[in-house]
Amino acid sequence: MGEINIPHDQQVAIAAIDTSELDRLIEQAIREERSGDLHRLALANCGSYIATNLHSFDRALAKHREAKAQRKRAETGDALRRAGRDLSFAVGAMKRRLETEQKEAQLFIVDDHIMPPHRFSKHLSVKVSYRWRRTVDDKWTFGSITFVHDIDLRPDYAAPIPRRKPSAAKREQDLQERLYQTWEHLMRGALYSVRDYFREGGDGDKIPNTFQATVDSHSRGLNNYSTQFWRPQP
Repeated sequence: MGEINIPHDQQVAIAAIDTSELDRLIEQAIREERSGDLHRLALANCGSYIATNLHSFDRALAKHREAKAQRKRAETGDALRRAGRDLSFAVGAMKRRLETEQKEAQLFIVDDHIMPPHRFSKHLSVKVSYRWRRTVDDKWTFGSITFVHDIDLRPDYAAPIPRRKPSAAKREQDLQERLYQTWEHLMRGALYSVRDYFREGGDGDKIPNTFQATVDSHSRGLNNYSTQFWRPQP
């Protein structure tokens, strides 16, 4: 699954599912204690959320089939029916998300294909590209905003001191992992902020070219509000 957009191949697979047929096949699988017909719906192609619930249903089905004692079968039967409901809910949720994305795509699309740099420094940046229009009859306007963040590399004195001083290579590896995790947090926040801005009816002409991410006053790091460029700054 994309960070904020459902990939095209998964969109096609999700749209092809008939929810009434899905529920019928789930009930059939529970009744017959086998899921063969259920798998012809290609649920595994619908993304990790649905695929994970399908796997959980298959596991619950196998446990129920293997159970022999009446009490045990009652327990596994309840678990199997819950897994079936979870699978049905997951498909319904993804269908609703797909419908929302398709409706929003008539007025704005945020590109969530962002690759990390090969090497990180304390000066992190994420460029988010988008296109938008006020009405479906207008031409598309293309734009982008670059979010920047200078990570605070001062030592965390609350962290335990290692018994042995790590090598320079290990310190550099740890630093790169820390920078990557922070960049990933910045990237996700940037994408969701641009999407939410448009969802709330924001004017694309008012999006700045760059935005310095705000940091948490206590942790000195990023939080859920750091990339909300349209909010009043503290």
